[in-house]
Amino acid sequence: MLRSQDLASTVRTPIDASEAKKVLAHLRKWDGKVSSKWKVRANAHQKAMERGTALDYADVYKELSKLEESGALRASDRAHLNQSLEFLVEELANALGKTPDQARKQIVNG
Repeated sequence: MLRSQDLASTVRTPIDASEAKKVLAHLRKWDGKVSSKWKVRANAHQKAMERGTALDYADVYKELSKLEESGALRASDRAHLNQSLEFLVEELANALGKTPDQARKQIVNG
């Protein structure tokens, strides 16, 4: 149960189409670095996932998908990769009026 006075601090509004397009552009041009220290990386990703913004999910997804290409994912990395992708799919599908599969293709294929 959620009290009405707690609603604003607990539930956030989904992103709109213009923000979704910004997230997709951010994914395409992402040029961040992947931390080689797994524990530092896992803690940073956990904090990003807890912040719960679409851009945070995008950063986690992109960093870990780059790491996955090199075959260096740990169990916590894989969990964050899957979770960030699922959150992004949900956000973008809702914002852009796409099916989850269509949104996933946009994320994965850029």
